[in-house]
Amino acid sequence: MNLCANDVVSSELPPSPTSSSSLSIDVDESSEARIRRLITEHPVIIFSRSSCSMCHVMKTLLAIIGVHPTVIELNDHDEIAAVPSSSFVRDSSAPAVFIGGASFGGLETLVALHLSGHLVPKLIEVGALAVGHVQC
Repeated sequence: MNLCANDVVSSELPPSPTSSSSLSIDVDESSEARIRRLITEHPVIIFSRSSCSMCHVMKTLLAIIGVHPTVIELNDHDEIAAVPSSSFVRDSSAPAVFIGGASFGGLETLVALHLSGHLVPKLIEVGALAVGHVQC
């Protein structure tokens, strides 16, 4: 499927091969260390809330492009959601997306990256999308 910045997208999400239920958890690891590890281990990771419509749109956009991000549902992981605001993910900032270990903010930033043509090259760069998978 080709997806360009001006294409209409469906709201159906394919099943994600990597979800929060498949993540390794070390009980001796602090929440902040776990967040750092998860961000560095996964090319694209979203900190989300299951009831958040913006989170759903972010996951849908990435899925339609062909990326299946690791998704951490904060309402299922109180220990991660409780990490102080000065850390990686603020309680009120879902969705928060990290690509290649770097924070790219929320939905507005992700859509702006896509519309400017910078999202797909970044996803290819970090290995989250195969070269030639999306042609706009």
